[in-house]
Amino acid sequence: MRKLILLCSSVLFLAAGYSQTDTTIYKVVEEMPRFPACEALDTTLEAKLQCANLAMLQYVYQRIIYPQEAINENIQGTAVITFVIEQDGSISQPQIVRDLGGGTGLAALGVVLRMQEEEIKWVPGRRGGQPVRVQFNLPVRFKLEDPSPFVLVGRDTVYTTYDTALDFLGGAEALQAYLDTALNYPEAGNANCQMGQIDIQVLVEKTGNVRVLDITDFSDLGFDFWYAAIDAATATYGKWKPAVFQGRPVNAAFDLSLSFMPTAESCTAEIDRYVAARETANAGATLFNEGQIETGLAQLTEAVEAFPGDAQLLIMRGQAYLNNNQFPEACADLSQARRIALIPWFDSVLPLICK
Repeated sequence: MRKLILLCSSVLFLAAGYSQTDTTIYKVVEEMPRFPACEALDTTLEAKLQCANLAMLQYVYQRIIYPQEAINENIQGTAVITFVIEQDGSISQPQIVRDLGGGTGLAALGVVLRMQEEEIKWVPGRRGGQPVRVQFNLPVRFKLEDPSPFVLVGRDTVYTTYDTALDFLGGAEALQAYLDTALNYPEAGNANCQMGQIDIQVLVEKTGNVRVLDITDFSDLGFDFWYAAIDAATATYGKWKPAVFQGRPVNAAFDLSLSFMPTAESCTAEIDRYVAARETANAGATLFNEGQIETGLAQLTEAVEAFPGDAQLLIMRGQAYLNNNQFPEACADLSQARRIALIPWFDSVLPLICK
């Protein structure tokens, strides 16, 4: 398991102009707001501010969790959260202004939301001796230490770093061809034209033995499909070149995506509709990533409405909503995807966005 370092960089402040109504949010004032940890010290204002900043960083460090998605994708850098310190010292308007992806923005936002829940009252900023509203930017740096070459999955040692990666004999095309032959569609599924994707993570041991580590059913296809997927995955026994680390074969994991399509002719139209929905979703995701937010979301929604029980489509739209700070919509999609596919991927995120 990777060891993690989280470092919060020095505190920055922003804000707007001045007004006699005291509703203005200021960028800079004579006395900036402080985290309430050092007020009992008999020292200068500058020393109190420095002490408060250190205490705030300690608060963040002790509570933030490096998202597993960001670890898996080796995402590092600085996320930024902005919020307003009100005249009474309370926190308002927290939002993400810089997100590295992989859940880092939400992880940083979660700490600020926790301050709100705990009703931590800051020492408010002052202008002309009077408390005023001040915008506060909190940069949070995410940094990974050098990882261990393996992780423990139950009792299994699974290497994630190798000199030579795990490989199917003949390469990726040979693997796909083999799975196409080995995967059998359960006859019972033809009655309702069941279709969808099941992902299986297999452990290929250094001896060549193949075992299933995890299975994800994105369309709630059921046990018959699980057994068919497991049979196809484990049938690859003896057809792998084990991973090599420091000159010796080691255990390694491999992810297999298995698509189930009905074999009955009566399901042809439904298959075409499903394929079209997937293409629409992919096109929508591309448009969203290119900055065409509304058009992209509209296409993702079209795909979800066509197949509302497909967790992959829900995840695609839910992640787009997350990136667009549409938290209630993201909560609905990701919660539904979790119920369908029984995936824990968003368990650390859902409490933050489902309020």
